[in-house]
Amino acid sequence: MKKTVLGGTVLNVSPIIFGGNVFGWTLNEKESFEMLDAIYKLGINCIDTADVYSRWVDGNSGGESEKIIGKWMKERGNRKDIILCTKVGMDIGQGGIDISEKHIKKSIDNSLNRLQTDCINLYYAHKDDEKTPPEETLGAFKDLIDERKVHYIGASNFSAKRLRESMMVSKENELPAYSVFQPEYNLIERTKFEGDIENVCKEFNLGVATYFSLASGLLTGKYTSEKDIENSSRTSYVKKHWNERTKKIISTVKDIAKNHRVSPAAVAISWVLHNPLMTVPIVSATKKEHLEAFKEAAILELTILEVETLNRASA
Repeated sequence: MKKTVLGGTVLNVSPIIFGGNVFGWTLNEKESFEMLDAIYKLGINCIDTADVYSRWVDGNSGGESEKIIGKWMKERGNRKDIILCTKVGMDIGQGGIDISEKHIKKSIDNSLNRLQTDCINLYYAHKDDEKTPPEETLGAFKDLIDERKVHYIGASNFSAKRLRESMMVSKENELPAYSVFQPEYNLIERTKFEGDIENVCKEFNLGVATYFSLASGLLTGKYTSEKDIENSSRTSYVKKHWNERTKKIISTVKDIAKNHRVSPAAVAISWVLHNPLMTVPIVSATKKEHLEAFKEAAILELTILEVETLNRASA
């Protein structure tokens, strides 16, 4: 377990958070239950989801992931053992990004009902709508905390300017502050965090939980050709990043993995874990055998030279 500070409280969080976007998408309910049982047995006690998962699938309207997780926790009777993270703000039918007070207060009750619980451990503003004043968003979160519907709050996909503004508004108005920031971050995509956002997280001592930590599977080594990409459920993301730089990064990851006799995925996750600014990576899996990489990453010790080699390859 990894001791993670959230809002001044130390929580025992597993070294990896499981990403629940696969539930109701690439895994049906039965498969999702099997995966949830497997990660629970492995000791992963933190699950990340969102109200919008998985609205992008034909026939889905959003909330499918939360429903599956809620049903699983209810049947297993293990809610008290789970650190539950979900998000609000993406378009689930309201017509656009929305972190207004009205939308947040409507959405929290819907999420709680789907998750069959009375409280969310960590509730994220999923994306900044850039029109709602931070005072309004944080005021809505304050009410949810006061009502004990939410323990802590986080932000994801904010600009550095808006994140810093939100943190200052919190400080100046005695409103709750974001404890965690969730950026896209991996060996292939570093620029969305490094630099301005990184500096804000340092300034306010924010925890950092990275999503797309395996770059939608690119860093697992399973893609070796354009034909592999065409057969992927994540074709658009993979195609966007498939270039000579990505191939170089994958080759470097594979070489280091071979030296340690571990999977490429373990090296990619371990690289995130070796970054002192990173609190914990969020990682998904669609097959139970993929979880072996999680175990490998948790104990893998990369050398300083290996970290520098990966940094150079992905610079």
